[in-house]
Amino acid sequence: MSTNELFLSNRFSIVTGKPQPGQGAANATKAQAGTNASGVSFQQALEAQRQIAFSKHAAQRVAQRGIALTESSLSRLEEGVRLAQSKGLDDTLILVDSTAFLVSVKNNKVITTVNHDELKGNVFTNIDGTVIV
Repeated sequence: MSTNELFLSNRFSIVTGKPQPGQGAANATKAQAGTNASGVSFQQALEAQRQIAFSKHAAQRVAQRGIALTESSLSRLEEGVRLAQSKGLDDTLILVDSTAFLVSVKNNKVITTVNHDELKGNVFTNIDGTVIV
């Protein structure tokens, strides 16, 4: 798997950034549009199934850091957002297993993600709460 591809629940191949050398013309066009083989972009795939959106930056970090997004982890992330909303939190750190998601609860959007390997020594600022799910 290249650093520009991410597989979501084994159903969506998500391409971010510019096409890599060796991609065919059809794949290059899809890659430039950020779509997978079925013509669905990363953002569209997530929004179709989920109520939470990923910013462009967060989508890039997911791909770069090799973060696996499964149905289970996305469901737990959404549960974390619901818990944060119920407590009146806004910018929230949500921990799902060994992955951290910084979420703007009011916008219902993941701002960035950090995987297990990069968590140690990190300081999260400008948050008003943490949810562990």
